[in-house]
Amino acid sequence: MSVNTGSAKWSGTLKEGKGHVSTKSGALNDQPYGFNTRFEDAPGTNPEELIGAAHASCFSMALSMVLGEHDLTADSIETSADITLEQQAGGFAVTKSHLTVKAKIPDASEETFMEAAKGAKENCPISKLLDCDITMDAELVS
Repeated sequence: MSVNTGSAKWSGTLKEGKGHVSTKSGALNDQPYGFNTRFEDAPGTNPEELIGAAHASCFSMALSMVLGEHDLTADSIETSADITLEQQAGGFAVTKSHLTVKAKIPDASEETFMEAAKGAKENCPISKLLDCDITMDAELVS
């Protein structure tokens, strides 16, 4: 079992307030976030961006694992995750995570790559955590 910690501090109202987010590892240390970083493109981070980074990194590791089961090793796996936040009845919800993957994998067939990518998308822990539509565009590059 692995337990990791992220933390947040907030003060003020929703629109004028300010917050800072940190991780136990120190990878994030008092990074600013707020309404303006979430909805107005101000400098800083926001929860959806952090979820996107978590999903992309988790997927990339899971794909590496699945490829290893086929005796394949990636030269590179580049993944981004676009997280969609939409207003719904009763508030806002994350409704979609779209993964975009480009991987360079010597000796991999397109079929094996797509099968591995699909398995990683369905089984990485962050995919399992998210209660939303998860889609993917995956490309094997040479």
